Amino acid sequence: MPLRRHVLLLAATLTLSAPAAFASTDPALKAAVASPTRPAGDVARDGARHPVESLSFWGLKPQQTVIEISPGGGYWTEILAPYAKATGGIYVAGVADLSNPKLSEGARKGRADFEARFSDAAKYGKPQFVNFGAQSGPLGAPSSADLVLTARNVHNWTVQPGMADKVFADFFAVLKPGGVLAVEDHRADPRSEKAAGADGYLNTATVIAIAEKAGFKLDAQSEINANPKDTKDHPFGVWTLPPTRRTAPGGQPADPSFDRAKYEAIGESDRMTLRFRKPA
Repeated sequence: MPLRRHVLLLAATLTLSAPAAFASTDPALKAAVASPTRPAGDVARDGARHPVESLSFWGLKPQQTVIEISPGGGYWTEILAPYAKATGGIYVAGVADLSNPKLSEGARKGRADFEARFSDAAKYGKPQFVNFGAQSGPLGAPSSADLVLTARNVHNWTVQPGMADKVFADFFAVLKPGGVLAVEDHRADPRSEKAAGADGYLNTATVIAIAEKAGFKLDAQSEINANPKDTKDHPFGVWTLPPTRRTAPGGQPADPSFDRAKYEAIGESDRMTLRFRKPA
């Protein structure tokens, strides 16, 4: 193959843009996203989060063991757990570390509430829950997972010394050779990130470097979740934007006089969407 054509094909593999390029042919995934039982608030965010396209890009397939890290409000859980049930897979959520004696009662209650929410076996199958945190043990048996997904979390770890390296090493250990690490996070590019992502935005190069340090190889990156309207200079960081909609510094009461119109027009953040692979 001529060198120029080889380079062009490689570039096309690593950088993929149009959401339509990832239109899924997986009927189980389409059915999970289209389920009438998904929360209305989640469905309203599909236009910004592109669930079918993102999961197709990350390589979700039937019968996989999928571990989602810090699932937050359960946006992805509402899709992945029913999908695992329908396709003979296993869904695992990395949630608050109950083995940590310093874990707050609020975090313990949050985990209990999350487990209870997804306890309906007829709808969600049998989700598994594993401790996840700065001092938690392995996420599972070595080389047991097909896909690890972490969405909008890396910026929370880079501000904690050593945390990002620890958790990415955990991801590498639990994934099978050839397994995928799926990452979505708020993108600082083209500006430089601030204080290791303290405003919620990270440079793509930072995330790639952390993953590569753990042993991963960048397989592809996509513009599925890009938002060119995001100016990335908001008064309360990325949390000024939907869905958080912060109107005052963290920990302070909301400001009812804050004009939100500009930020509602921007919508959700500009985000990197990365696919890493554990070498086979």
